[in-house]
Amino acid sequence: MTPGDNGASTPEDDDPFGYLYADGQARGAQPPSGSGGYGYPHQVSRVRSVGERTYGGQQQAPQPQYGGQTIPQQPGGYGQQPNAAYQAPETFPGGAPTTRTPVPPAGRGRGPNTKGLLIGAVAVVAAVVIGISIAMMNGNGDDNKASGGASTTPAQSASASPSPSSTSSADSTGDITPIDAKALRLDGGATLASDVKGAKAEGGIYVTNLNQTGAGVTWTVNGIPADGLYTVFAHYSAVQDEAMTLTINGKAFGSKFPLNNYTGQSDPANAWTTSYTYPTLTKGTNTISLSCQSGDKCDILLDQLWVQQGKHTNKG
Repeated sequence: MTPGDNGASTPEDDDPFGYLYADGQARGAQPPSGSGGYGYPHQVSRVRSVGERTYGGQQQAPQPQYGGQTIPQQPGGYGQQPNAAYQAPETFPGGAPTTRTPVPPAGRGRGPNTKGLLIGAVAVVAAVVIGISIAMMNGNGDDNKASGGASTTPAQSASASPSPSSTSSADSTGDITPIDAKALRLDGGATLASDVKGAKAEGGIYVTNLNQTGAGVTWTVNGIPADGLYTVFAHYSAVQDEAMTLTINGKAFGSKFPLNNYTGQSDPANAWTTSYTYPTLTKGTNTISLSCQSGDKCDILLDQLWVQQGKHTNKG
């Protein structure tokens, strides 16, 4: 060796391709010859047979040569031993699995049993529906037992203020139950009141404001058993003799309905009395009206009307 040039003493200094670079050429590098040397000046002869050089105790595979030049082969080539410095990921703890899920071979095998799955799904749905139906039936049965077997359908509620009915029916004897003032149809400004005591109608209610032309009440009577003479009664209060128009089935009766002060009292609460007249009614339904017409005297309080078959007297 000479000072300043120690020669190629380490594997990394022994560059087989040094002759390709400027610095290698300056050092006198030559292409490899058949003898295996590399032509470096003052080099240490380290000629080895192909495949004898080792790194880390492992023998390297022979390097292929093309045109008299050795071409380095990349690690991991076909037929070579793996590099000891490399380890596959699956060799580390927690690494990727080394096995693969086998893929079923393609063939004529049958696919999923979709028909069976569909039948099972339909069966499950049917079971759920049947269970719900049974539960609902049992629930309704319990409700019926709790309510004594009454229907669970809400009943139609009655009106808070039912309209008064102006219709009545006769019994087998032809007598009509008295109709109260609040069940009569009011016409021409007639109104209901209960200030004056002594009325027989329910709640002491009577019809007032009859002392004006066109004011009156109308009553529809059903079930008159036969054509004939009947007695129409009125219960009222009058402190003077009064008279109003009686209309039967739309026709005025021949004489005025007498509404006299038979008690002789000047206090309306003590002047309640009864009067009557004898109109002719027809079998079936009849309409009876008592109204204040021109020339009538109508200053009364009226609380009831009723009918009896034949002639009767009752001045109260």
